[in-house]
Amino acid sequence: MTSQSAATLRSRYVAQAASDLEENRRKQQELAERITMLKQEEALLADILNLAERYEGFADASRLPEQLQDEPVAAKAKRAPVGTPARRSASAKSAPAAKTAKADAKGKSHQPLLGDLLADLLGQYEEPRLAKELRDELLEKHPDRDPTPQVVRNTLESLVAKGRIRRHKQQRSVMYTLVDQG
Repeated sequence: MTSQSAATLRSRYVAQAASDLEENRRKQQELAERITMLKQEEALLADILNLAERYEGFADASRLPEQLQDEPVAAKAKRAPVGTPARRSASAKSAPAAKTAKADAKGKSHQPLLGDLLADLLGQYEEPRLAKELRDELLEKHPDRDPTPQVVRNTLESLVAKGRIRRHKQQRSVMYTLVDQG
């Protein structure tokens, strides 16, 4: 074998190895993204299952939160195949913890919905209010409730869509007032 053919062969091997490494890195990146997505799906399914277990004891659908009345989440969670991550995480839970969660859900007095609380707060004012002001006042008057600013904004927008409150835009600020029900 000549030195030129050895160099050519070596350069082919180096190029092939570099190509294989690049392909391997690309596949690792794809797998890492897929794992992240699957973990997010697992967390979502576990949350759905927790909600289903929490509200399983309610015979009266009117006592369920508004969002759950339209969607039979408990039925969907129960129909999930046995091998799903949500089912595995539920079986991994200890039985006493699950019983305590159910007892807490049954023993709690019915809390008013966040939308109702925000509408009540808005009803106290004639002038438009910022979502931040409403959240701050909610935290002050109801220390047991701690919704994120985004949850408060989403709830307010839901009330706008239902026609219970009105949205006012002033430059870059969005303010809300209660619609007169008279």
